Amino acid sequence: MKYSQIEFPASSPRLLLVEDDPRLREDLDAHFRQRGFAVTTCSTGTLGLDAAETGHFDLVLLDIMLPGLDGLQLLEALRSRQDTPVMLMSALGAEQDRITGFTRGADDYLPKPFSLAELDARTDALLRRVRLDRRQPVQRAETPLQFDDQAQDVRHQGRNAGLTPSEYRLLATLQAHPGDALSKPFLYRCVLHRAYTRLDRGLDVHVCNLRRKLADIGLHSLQIQAVRGQGYLLVETDRS
Repeated sequence: MKYSQIEFPASSPRLLLVEDDPRLREDLDAHFRQRGFAVTTCSTGTLGLDAAETGHFDLVLLDIMLPGLDGLQLLEALRSRQDTPVMLMSALGAEQDRITGFTRGADDYLPKPFSLAELDARTDALLRRVRLDRRQPVQRAETPLQFDDQAQDVRHQGRNAGLTPSEYRLLATLQAHPGDALSKPFLYRCVLHRAYTRLDRGLDVHVCNLRRKLADIGLHSLQIQAVRGQGYLLVETDRS
């Protein structure tokens, strides 16, 4: 076999773990199996991409520093094919490294070393989001955008925006609260599923990318505005 897969009941969460450190890979594999996950482990980015293309997963736990095809390259390849939530792991803890991960489509970033308690909390939050996305349609005001909950993307005048899952959740959350300035702590919990800290720029990166993608499909009538001391607000203007 090119990668190891543990068989579990169909209802078990399906996790793809891509980590080149054999000790950490084995420890995480054992930990998640004990929690009842169906785990597929890979030691390289190439094997991880092969596993992702041939299997169906609820979550990808991905190391950045991988031999050959690194984690960020693998993340880009995954985002061009699917919207499975991806949590990056890395000993690179600088702000720019976190921003790079988010701009390439990561849903969360966990710096090494980390505790199993924090890993479980973040993993469970992403899985809860997946279940909610599948069950609960978002109530939205009238908009020139067409929302596709299954594809997690929006369309305007026949053009898809190509949103990441986090960008889609951000836009859907803003659209579901018309006229309300949503605070950063609220958006971090609802969109990124983690606590807000002043040094975390992940939400700002998603807002910047979302503005650009909406402009790219010719939609200028919806504006994401920053409200000083409050958060972000989605407003509709008379621009075409």
